[in-house]
Amino acid sequence: MVEVGKYNELEVLRFVDFGLYVDDGGEGILVPKRYVHDDTEIGQKLRVFVYHDGDERLIATTEKAAGQVGDIVKLKVKDVTPHGAFLDWGVMKDLFVPKSQQLDSMRPQGEYLVKIYIDAQTGRLAATERIEQDLQNDDLTVAEKDAVKLTVLRRSDIGYVVIINDQHTGVLHHNEIYRNISVGDKFDGFIKKIYEPDEDNKRCRIDVVAGKMGYDRVEDEADKILRLLKENKGRLNFHDKSAPEDVYAFFGMSKKTFKMTLGKLYREKKIVLEKESFSLL
Repeated sequence: MVEVGKYNELEVLRFVDFGLYVDDGGEGILVPKRYVHDDTEIGQKLRVFVYHDGDERLIATTEKAAGQVGDIVKLKVKDVTPHGAFLDWGVMKDLFVPKSQQLDSMRPQGEYLVKIYIDAQTGRLAATERIEQDLQNDDLTVAEKDAVKLTVLRRSDIGYVVIINDQHTGVLHHNEIYRNISVGDKFDGFIKKIYEPDEDNKRCRIDVVAGKMGYDRVEDEADKILRLLKENKGRLNFHDKSAPEDVYAFFGMSKKTFKMTLGKLYREKKIVLEKESFSLL
């Protein structure tokens, strides 16, 4: 069964002057000629994205969409009308955000974090900014120390509210942030702490950290420092008294991780520590 708003593996049925048709169990779905490769053959399986065209007919494309149904993505506004906004998402027909699904009025060329869904009444693909209502922390699929995928949802007084694995919400605290981030950014992280509900918080609160845990993180940063040393003639003018902001600006890591990594490389006899610098052994 063909899934609208998702990628499907469909068999080529027949060629026509304006493209080809892939098998949907009926008369077929058109793949316009502009998306058909010259070496395509009848019977071949194509990976295509299926959606409705301007006349509400199903159409398929080999173009890569910015997301599928259920995905949370950051997209740019192409046009705004009294009824809603149209987003560029990589396929020929723009993605519509109804006025009722906007948090504030969207602006042309503005970028917004949205969730792709199928409208229950029309069956058409659409997007909404009202993402948080679909996220829940009651039935958790994660545990402390789990590696997770994070998406920045919004800023808060204590840091950033993030989306965990497109299912839950968590908090990335200011003291755990060592680079500039903005709404819609995606990166790896892990679960630091899960707090059970209490009188003040009616659902679980989850604290997260960007990057990898413990020595997995140090291993990655060690390779980075060795590479930077080689790119800078084997010496870098940083030390354990260097300002945290200078360390982050150059290495992209916290002062704590930087010092841990230097210690590891020193014990492994890969670097020499000096008063105001360090170098390859």
